[in-house]
Amino acid sequence: MQISEAWLRELVNPPVTTEELVEQLTMAGLEVDSVEPAAAEFSGVVVGEVISIEQHSNADKLRVCQVAVGEAEPIQIVCGASNVKAGLKIPAALVGAVLPGDFKIKKSKLRGELSLGMLCSEKELGLAADADGLMELFDAAPVGTDIREYLALNDKIIELDLTPNRADCLSVEGVAREIAVLNEMDWTPVAVSAVEVTHESVINVSVEETEACPRYLGRLIKNVNPNAETPLWMQERLRRSGIRSLGPIVDVTNYVLLELGQPLHAFDAGKLTGSITVRVGENGEELALLNDQTIKLDGEALVIADEKQALALAGVMGGEATSVTDQTNDVFLECAFFTPIAIAGKARNFGLHTDSSHRFERGVDFCVQVRAIERATQLIVEITGGSVGPITEVTTTANLPKRNPVNLRQQRIEKVLGISMANDDVTRMFNSLGMQVEVHSEGWNITPPGCRFDIEIEADLLEEVGRLYGYNNLPNSSLLMRSELGKADEAKLPIARVEDLLVDKGYQEAITYSFVDEDIQKVIAPNDEFIRLKNPISSELSVMRTTLWCGLLNAALYNTKRQQSRVRLFETGLRFIKNNNETVQQKMLSGLVLGNVVTEQWSEKSRKVDFFDLKGDLAAIFHLSDCNNVQYSSVKHPALHPGQSAEIVNGEGRSIGVMGMLHPSLEKPLGFETPVFLFELDQELVFKKQIPKFEALSKFPSVRRDMALVVAETVTIAEIISNIHGCNEKVIKDVQIFDVYRGVGVAEGYKSVALSLILQDFTQTLTDSEIDAIFSKVLEMLTNNINAKLRD
Repeated sequence: MQISEAWLRELVNPPVTTEELVEQLTMAGLEVDSVEPAAAEFSGVVVGEVISIEQHSNADKLRVCQVAVGEAEPIQIVCGASNVKAGLKIPAALVGAVLPGDFKIKKSKLRGELSLGMLCSEKELGLAADADGLMELFDAAPVGTDIREYLALNDKIIELDLTPNRADCLSVEGVAREIAVLNEMDWTPVAVSAVEVTHESVINVSVEETEACPRYLGRLIKNVNPNAETPLWMQERLRRSGIRSLGPIVDVTNYVLLELGQPLHAFDAGKLTGSITVRVGENGEELALLNDQTIKLDGEALVIADEKQALALAGVMGGEATSVTDQTNDVFLECAFFTPIAIAGKARNFGLHTDSSHRFERGVDFCVQVRAIERATQLIVEITGGSVGPITEVTTTANLPKRNPVNLRQQRIEKVLGISMANDDVTRMFNSLGMQVEVHSEGWNITPPGCRFDIEIEADLLEEVGRLYGYNNLPNSSLLMRSELGKADEAKLPIARVEDLLVDKGYQEAITYSFVDEDIQKVIAPNDEFIRLKNPISSELSVMRTTLWCGLLNAALYNTKRQQSRVRLFETGLRFIKNNNETVQQKMLSGLVLGNVVTEQWSEKSRKVDFFDLKGDLAAIFHLSDCNNVQYSSVKHPALHPGQSAEIVNGEGRSIGVMGMLHPSLEKPLGFETPVFLFELDQELVFKKQIPKFEALSKFPSVRRDMALVVAETVTIAEIISNIHGCNEKVIKDVQIFDVYRGVGVAEGYKSVALSLILQDFTQTLTDSEIDAIFSKVLEMLTNNINAKLRD
């Protein structure tokens, strides 16, 4: 939430600097993300008035303007803006002015005409990203006044990152209350009084869903001026809060939302049919919203309707059909309390997130509606005029939130926080937060106000005491902890060891959401049954991942779009799969590589990473976990290239993971310009280790005997090694492949595999005849099983 410091200081003005104020808020739990000036730095710009304009003699799109700037005589300025006209008041940058970007205004000639300054748009003053023409000021703007002074631009915009439990601070008054408490001073809430009723017309209201909407207020305001303009001070406060001006009626509802934290909505009363009803939308019923989006209701969402149709998605967004326009004469003002549980998730179900839904989901003060509608009425009448009708109120008291006293014990303050506080100090602290305090022998019974949905148990009150007392002021003490050293499981490889290995190989660890976009989940793992969230953070994070690849691919794409051509990422985390209608959380290790094998250098030619580079990285992991007998077999995976993908099987015949290249049909649609290689391993199976056992070393020499075999292309290296070990010759200690050849001398469809047998006995030095016998036995086994032949 963005908030103007100047606006805050109108309600409470502590004797602290901006930096000290920011520190206070952050340490009190209202984290400040940033502090930015309300406008970019510029000088020498004043309020000007165009006295007259003439067409430039040498340019069709330029005008020669005489502009009053508070000096004895008007000055001449050449301007090309389409909205320049006589009588217009605008910001005028004089000669010597410095605009944002260190742009200096100098005396110049434009197509032969002298120009002694520049007429400015919002963009040129750094007040907006875009502008269609000159910034038009109100007719009452005093000519010659410094524009920074006139617009009160010497202000700071404070951006707060509030946690979901602090909905009470989603308003200027809420933050002002916190500042007053932190500085132990009084503050001045906005003065609101009942507006005089000048007509008795009403629009009847009925509420069918009283649990979801226990309080609904409406008021008819007639004969508003559709040509009225929002005051500059209100436009500026809205702008500094990140909201653009949309006309006086809508601006007032947005302003009260910011000021008091209560969302409101204004309907064009002339477009309503009959009475207003708060009901559940019918399944399949269509509603065209203000953002030009038409949604189909699901039979669960709460709507505001008249006798003809649904008009608004309650607590989220109004509808286009009854929106306020510059033709509106009569306004029906809505101010309601919707329970958080009724609104939570409804906006996200339709891909929406609004200021109203953000507040209602977290909890709006259920006692502020009358004050808010009176405040909005007061502002509307001041700006647009109009005749005010009585408030129509439908309240179901039994369904309003209950505020029960919470017991806070002195003994718990001393034990948990390590401090002792006097009764008067505790009473003053909670009274200043708007809470009711009743003292008893062991402490206090404290009743939270309507705006505090986060105070339910004693721990919540202890948190309040701690943050207001000051976390830095709490005493430091050493904790006495009796601990027993746990046993290290030698049969399990520590995950940290694997992470270190991958980092040494140039990987970087990534941490991605367990929630992913349903679209990418379906693309990467279309056959997996995934879990859909009932209340997702956003529509892009709506399902639980069944593979870590979804997050890694997004992270890799984010990097490649920022000129990172070589990416190596890994992640350890959970995937969530369905097993007999039960959710199973499985620990996985996943990784991704793309780009060159090594960073660009002079001593080695650049080469793109391939299947075998990734396989080598996995082999290093398996070596750590003693999984040296893993087998790689071809596998069909919907996300992987059919010719460059493999299932990894351990010595027990269990699948421990998959690896391969991203399928070419997914590479371009996902945004990649280079091949991407992926792996995913089951941590529980991969990180099993055999406890080391001592094995005596032979004192007799080893012998190496080489052979070159011709085998069919379909025969894998793993099959050759498996058959050799299948001879059950204990003296065969190792098999090493040192060459694979295809070409002249080898028939098409075949390959030559050169390997070494490492032989060693524990009882004697092997003789040539014994070695030849073993060699013949191995060759016979290979010939019989895989039709291998010695190469000539």
